[in-house]
Amino acid sequence: MNQPQPQELAVDNVCVSFGQLKACDVVSFKISQGETLGLIGPNGSGKTTMVNVITGFQRPTSGRVRIGDRDITRLRPEARVAAGVSRTFQAVRLFGRLTVAENIEVGARGVGASRRVARDRATQLMEQLGLDHLSQVQSSSLPYGSERRVALARALATDPKFMLLDEPAAGLDESETDDLASALIDVRDTKGCGLLVIEHDMRLITKVCNQVHVLAAGRTLAVGEPQVVVRDPAVVEAYLGAEAPHVSS
Repeated sequence: MNQPQPQELAVDNVCVSFGQLKACDVVSFKISQGETLGLIGPNGSGKTTMVNVITGFQRPTSGRVRIGDRDITRLRPEARVAAGVSRTFQAVRLFGRLTVAENIEVGARGVGASRRVARDRATQLMEQLGLDHLSQVQSSSLPYGSERRVALARALATDPKFMLLDEPAAGLDESETDDLASALIDVRDTKGCGLLVIEHDMRLITKVCNQVHVLAAGRTLAVGEPQVVVRDPAVVEAYLGAEAPHVSS
């Protein structure tokens, strides 16, 4: 039996303007299922604006977002989740009074899964992300690193074709970042979803990303393999005055 062709999430010539300020200026890129694209750039470069455009929290001034041939530019955020686009946020937004398992089940139930399917997805994801020993712990009592994993599991419980992660390694130490990198690679390879990772931590970017797209002042500055892009003189210059990208093993 022929395997279905991987779908593609595409951003086509997207511009976002706030008055005279252009937060994104004719930006285009694509992500295929089973691949990971890193979206990097100095603060204020338009990264989070772009994720908000893709996930429906910001309407572009021009351009479009599509999955394959389907234009999703005008869909509401919840409709994009149903279409297969899920995300995590910079700020972890768990339901503090719910257990870890219940938080993850909420993601599945939000896209119409039955209670049994939601429970099964939560169990599988907790095992995959090393959260099974915390299943009945109230989320408000979790350490920060575990909170981020639960947020990731809840987003994955929607069974997405594409997952967008907004600074998933923020606040993590090197060991936790390495564990997160391994988990993301495992999720991508076992579930076949495409990942878009926005991150300042180049340790994570170089471990998980096939390609990197660099934004600066809302425009595309460079595109290529992580180890090459972070040594591009234009990329290094864009980071000067902030935190220059650093690659470590």
